[in-house]
Amino acid sequence: MYRLLAGTGNLRTLRLGDSLIDLKRWRFQGSKVVLPDSFEAEWTGDPKARKADFASDYPGAPILSRGLVDRVGQERLEQAGRLVPVRTPGPEPDEYALYVVEPLVDCVDTRRSAQPKKATGEMRKMVFIPEAVPAELPAFRVPQFPVAVCWTGWMRDLLDVVLGGDLEARLLWSPEPSAAPHPDPWGF
Repeated sequence: MYRLLAGTGNLRTLRLGDSLIDLKRWRFQGSKVVLPDSFEAEWTGDPKARKADFASDYPGAPILSRGLVDRVGQERLEQAGRLVPVRTPGPEPDEYALYVVEPLVDCVDTRRSAQPKKATGEMRKMVFIPEAVPAELPAFRVPQFPVAVCWTGWMRDLLDVVLGGDLEARLLWSPEPSAAPHPDPWGF
């Protein structure tokens, strides 16, 4: 299981504005809140730098370019959510979408995991119950930390091949005892 974010190279990323609050509200409250049909975002980073295809660092709001969606396969991504358009300022429209991961899967071993922070649910150490992990999905969320997206290993591998060095993957958990999870997977 991984947290994914834009690579550490000289890339421009997108930062959601106030619409991030709407997304978080939807993540916490579910169907009681209406999810927007588009999101507003602004580019960050050096204006001369290349725009990232995996263009978000926020753990619960992966923003993907149209080119990345086409290379990975929209149908594959939609197994776990929907793609919602992202609007950016400027005369040229950007072809980006927020990947709204929907499945909320109860697969965290709460006895062996860190206590979730009260305000966000963030867990510094996550241990998963192997037989409960939805390995067939590209990504999912957990009830303890519903605003974050957990990515499966096969999807991380696919994105790594497609994006090369433009993706940072932080290991949350692995069933392999020799694998060392990232010490602060949700931090910057």
